[in-house]
Amino acid sequence: MSAVAAGLARVKATIAEAAREAGRAPDGIVLVAVAKGHDAPRVRPALEAGHRVFGENRVREAWAKWPALKTEFPGLELHLIGPLQTNKARDAVALFDAIGSVDRSRLVAALAREMERQDRRPACFVQVNTGEEARKAGCPPDRADGLVAEARGAGLDVAGLMCVPPLDEEPSPHFALLADIARRNGLAGLSMGMSGDYATAVAFGATHVRVGAAVFGPRPAARA
Repeated sequence: MSAVAAGLARVKATIAEAAREAGRAPDGIVLVAVAKGHDAPRVRPALEAGHRVFGENRVREAWAKWPALKTEFPGLELHLIGPLQTNKARDAVALFDAIGSVDRSRLVAALAREMERQDRRPACFVQVNTGEEARKAGCPPDRADGLVAEARGAGLDVAGLMCVPPLDEEPSPHFALLADIARRNGLAGLSMGMSGDYATAVAFGATHVRVGAAVFGPRPAARA
């Protein structure tokens, strides 16, 4: 078994254990294997092991890697989990099956136009900046209800919410806050939890966990 396949199996086992401890069905939690910074050969063992849901942070990197793999591996599902510029909306709608970083009105409008133009409607997650960090993407918690309503009104398929808690804080209150916002908006999807805290996220109701390093190992150093 390759290191990637072994990492994938360990993460899935941890998700299943966390789900059982929370009284949940393990198959109700989707592992989004985050391939940011890893090339196609590094991703391939996960595909060959049968995994089909992957995440990318950057539109350009995804276009360089995934079109050929999508043709080779039917059923592959690709999630955009990084910030999205409005001028990349066209490419994002064309390639991704889910867009997890909907965080402002201008982006809602740009995505709605492209979805109408392309007749393609990826699932969308509204990103909430639960820690209200100045340099992090996501709408403030007190604006989340309004943005969800706006996205729905524009015709977006709002599947749920997404968050990235502050690195230096206990994630549990952030997961609880996101779950509360989702509940009052009638949203089932909760994309929360990464390599360091995904088991905790499962306990708080995560339906999607975004795990990269625990599956693929550290990202290669950036070229100078």
